[in-house]
Amino acid sequence: MGEIFAGRYELIDPIGRGGVGMVWRAWDHRRKRYVAAKVLQQSDAHTLLRFVREQSLRIDHPHVLAPASWAADDEKVLFTMALVRGGSLAHLVGDYGPLPPTFVCTLLDQLLSGLAAVHAENVVHRDIKPANILLEPTGTGRPHLRLSDFGISVRKGEPRLTETDYVVGTPGYFAPEQLLNAEADFPSDLYAVGLVGLYLLTGRKPDSQELFEQYENGVPAAPEGVPEPLWQVLGQLLQPDPAARFRTATGARKALLGAVELLDGDATVEQETVEVFDHLGPLPEGFGPDGPLDGASPPDRDAPASTAGPGLPQAPPQPSDTGSFPLRPPAPTPTPAPAASVATAGAATGAAAPPPVAPSLPASAQPSTPPTPTSRQPDPYPPVAGGGGPAHPYPAYQPLRPPAGQPAAPAAPVRRPGPPPKVAIPVLVVALACLVAGVWALTVAG
Repeated sequence: MGEIFAGRYELIDPIGRGGVGMVWRAWDHRRKRYVAAKVLQQSDAHTLLRFVREQSLRIDHPHVLAPASWAADDEKVLFTMALVRGGSLAHLVGDYGPLPPTFVCTLLDQLLSGLAAVHAENVVHRDIKPANILLEPTGTGRPHLRLSDFGISVRKGEPRLTETDYVVGTPGYFAPEQLLNAEADFPSDLYAVGLVGLYLLTGRKPDSQELFEQYENGVPAAPEGVPEPLWQVLGQLLQPDPAARFRTATGARKALLGAVELLDGDATVEQETVEVFDHLGPLPEGFGPDGPLDGASPPDRDAPASTAGPGLPQAPPQPSDTGSFPLRPPAPTPTPAPAASVATAGAATGAAAPPPVAPSLPASAQPSTPPTPTSRQPDPYPPVAGGGGPAHPYPAYQPLRPPAGQPAAPAAPVRRPGPPPKVAIPVLVVALACLVAGVWALTVAG
């Protein structure tokens, strides 16, 4: 069993790390499905405000991976999104090197389609790079990408969260105007798309400074490995002057469609089939395709539950940062019969000593009959021959009752739902500051 977060999300294993937090594979006990959960590592006001911005983004598009829900537990906060298992474009190029031009055109078309939906919400992504573009594990079929990580995205018109002389983003994927401390805009995202396309075709990270210098005398010649029709599109996306680029992602898509029709079919024959496979690997022990194998619901935060049988070794429980973990009860230790007194009495009378009687346990501590194993679907991480994982090996645990006359332990206080004050108060203070700044800006403008 993993750590239960906010009574709903069971953190299973880490699958990635971002700039402000760790990404986990998690089981959603409410919706009964696996999700990706991003847990923030810091809880200062600046980071919490970025978290509020990112988790509030709701874009329903097949090529956009936006947050779906969020939760708070003690001093930690997380938000969840769909679990994408095919790795990123960085993984794909690391596996195959330069990709076929027709394959790249499909990827760029999907990226521009998702970016058009993001821009339609008046949002600038500001961190488009291969590592933030994830892939579904489609095998050798048509690829399916999803634009992710909106941690530093900004809605146009919102106040900045960084100093005026500080540039946010990933070095190597900045647009020239960002280096000049200009406000990021839609053309900045389109410039990053051009750099991603160049990376996919050449298999190496472009040198943005060298590209900028090559444009001093106009659009340079197509780099090695980039077909001329496709360079006509990428070359315009990489124009140093934002006004010389495509005005919208939709306009770039239309130009890309025309370039695909001009590509030489013989020159773009794929020498190697590109396969997008599952990068997450098998689920840890105790989990199957339908969730935890024991089928237990998330434990009560105030009354930890377990399934432990007598006579079985028990590993010491490991407490988590939030204090929510399953705690197994101690195995009952029966009191042995006084064998010495029985043997003495038998010797004095000359009769054989009666055989020792096994101690009996209270009815409440008697182990129940082990559950009958149930058949499960094959595990897709990878499938195991002969069906799913085994049934839970432990009998159901019955809580021990205190002896007669002994008062029961006082019940633990019930924790009220909702984020704790350490999380809620900084968020409210920052939100109030933003509101005051907005009213002041409107007053000055008027």
